[in-house]
Amino acid sequence: MGNLDDKVAVITGGARGQGRAHALALAGAGADIVVCDIAEPLAGLPYELSTEDDLVETVELVEATGRRCVPMKADVRSQEQMYSVAERAIEEFGRIDILIANAGIASNSPIAEMDEQLWRDMIDINLTGVFHSFRAMVPHMIERRWGRVVATSSIVAKMGVRNAGHYAAAKWGVLGLVKSLSLEVADYGITVNALLPSGVDTDMIQNPAVWRLMVPDKENPTREDWMAIIESGPPNGDLIQPAEVADAALLLVSEHGRHFNGEAVTISGGLSANTA
Repeated sequence: MGNLDDKVAVITGGARGQGRAHALALAGAGADIVVCDIAEPLAGLPYELSTEDDLVETVELVEATGRRCVPMKADVRSQEQMYSVAERAIEEFGRIDILIANAGIASNSPIAEMDEQLWRDMIDINLTGVFHSFRAMVPHMIERRWGRVVATSSIVAKMGVRNAGHYAAAKWGVLGLVKSLSLEVADYGITVNALLPSGVDTDMIQNPAVWRLMVPDKENPTREDWMAIIESGPPNGDLIQPAEVADAALLLVSEHGRHFNGEAVTISGGLSANTA
C-alpha cells in the first residue's frame, strides 16, 4: 500500500514501540527515515523510557529493509532541538516529505491530586512537542509545496478518562493543532491528520503501574492478569498491535490517502462507538 520511494520521513519518539513500527512501515514502502527520541530517563514516569540502545536497534531494523536511517537524540520539549532534527534531515537527504509526530508519554493521577510537574511534563511533551515538530518540519514542506503530516492523538481525547485527565487534555489539544494546520497548509498540497488509537501494546501501557490500575482487586497484578481481562471481552477489543497503527499511518502519508485532511482517524476496537 503506497509507494514512498525516495520520500524522506521524520519520526519523533521512534526508538521503540509505536514510533519504531512507523519507521519500519514507511521504510518498507521505500522511504528513508530520520528518527529522533529523547532516549533517556524522565523523572515522574511509572515506566522507563527508551534508551540509546533502543535507538540503535531501530536504525538496524530499518536498514535491514534496504533504506537509510539517521538517528538523533532530541527532546520534543525543545524547539531548538527539533530545528536541529529538521536541519539534519535536510543535510542528509535534501528535503522533508513526511512528519510523524509520535513522541509521547503516559502517567496517571486524579486531577484533584495531580502534581504540577506531572501536568507540565504531559502538556510539554504530548502537546507542545507536537507543535515544536510541526513548527520545525512544515516550513520545508511549504517551500516544496508537498507534504504529509500525521500526529498521534488518542481515543481518550474524545471521551475522557479517569486518572489521566492531563493525557486526555493534551491529546484533545493535538486534534485542535491538526485541524488548524490542515486548513493553513492545504493550498500547498500538504495534508495533516491525527491517529486516535485506543490501547496499543507497547511499554507505555505494559507496565506495573497500568496493571495496578486495570486490575485493582489484586495486590501485585501481572501482564497476564490484565491480558486475561482483555481477552475475556469482545474479540476485537484486545490491545492494538503497533504495526496496525503504522499501517493506518502509511495510508495517510501515501497517495492513496491524499483526500484525508484534517481527519481524526480512530482505531479503537469499538470504543469510538461511545464518543461524539
